[in-house]
Amino acid sequence: MKKVLMIIISLLLIIPFINVSAEETETSLAKNAKSAILLEESTGEILYEFNSHEKLEPASMTKMMSLLLIMEAIENKLITLDQMITVSSNASSMGGSQILLETGEKMSVDDLIKGIAIASGNDAVVALAEAIAGTEENFVKMMNDKAKELNLKDTNFKNCHGLDEEGHYSSAYDMAYIARELVKHQKILDYSSIYETYLRENTNKKIWLVNTNKLVRFKEGVDGLKTGYTSGAGFCLTATMKRDGMRVIATVMGEPDSGTRNNEVSQMLDYAFAQVGLKRVLSKDSVIKKIVLPKAKVDEVKIVPVRDVNILYKRIDGEINPTYEVEIDDIKTPTKKGDIIGKLYVINNDEVINEVDLTVSDDVKKCNVFELYLKYLKNIFGGNINF
Repeated sequence: MKKVLMIIISLLLIIPFINVSAEETETSLAKNAKSAILLEESTGEILYEFNSHEKLEPASMTKMMSLLLIMEAIENKLITLDQMITVSSNASSMGGSQILLETGEKMSVDDLIKGIAIASGNDAVVALAEAIAGTEENFVKMMNDKAKELNLKDTNFKNCHGLDEEGHYSSAYDMAYIARELVKHQKILDYSSIYETYLRENTNKKIWLVNTNKLVRFKEGVDGLKTGYTSGAGFCLTATMKRDGMRVIATVMGEPDSGTRNNEVSQMLDYAFAQVGLKRVLSKDSVIKKIVLPKAKVDEVKIVPVRDVNILYKRIDGEINPTYEVEIDDIKTPTKKGDIIGKLYVINNDEVINEVDLTVSDDVKKCNVFELYLKYLKNIFGGNINF
């Protein structure tokens, strides 16, 4: 009996220390940074943050927004990867980190993106900004418009490269959510995950690029995204890492040196994977419902989520098995894929734990008069209309 009592007393003494240890782990994250945030990419859920909305100089993390617009320009066929860009004197005169572009030199969009994503070339990003928008000033307006579109309220850009400039600021929160938008373009990770490569290979102007984000090489699963440093900003980093189907994004700003920055971001990433797991409820290709629209060209309209439906669970609690409910609006013809036509609610223990917009799997086009008549005849002879 005495032995049992001693065990119980020992457990009671240990439990408080276990709780304190867990709290200390969280509060010790990024303790040398001016601000920080950690989030899961697919759900956007914040796992840790402090001073995340403080407006600070973002340095070259600015280029994440530039890269987002560049990737969109490629997808919208405004530019192509093999297109040759002629470098202006403005671009070649950029200070700070650069890939040593010369005025009048021609370089492909593909190589310029490498110069931005790997070596943080200020000259490369200005060259592409001018190619897309005509001038850097026009491109910066596009950057600020995109920030408003993403509902980012802590950001104002004055340039596309991130050199310190009065009125040029952002926050850890906004930077992380720009990164979240950027990694939706999977192609960018093909660039940001390269540790070293060459430009102008087989020429006398060959240049060696080494990734400014050392975690790409030294931490398994890290495949991006962007470093930053100026005297005003200090050492900054937004890193992304994927493991077991879950991607997390960590941002720190105002770190004292690159070693501390890398170590603290690495700890944040490890913390995320230790604390939470990801469960997929539905994929973006899952057909939630099929609806018949009399005036649509197709016989059935398929309703799907706009993105994969994922939820996070605390590893200490184990996986959960949620249900879902849907609300679908009146669908008009025509309707385009991507148009929001309803909501899917993920429910656990009678509580909504996630919401995802619904759309149609393919564009829904409206029948013309002749097609509508043929569809009417088909329904009659198919026995789908009763008299």
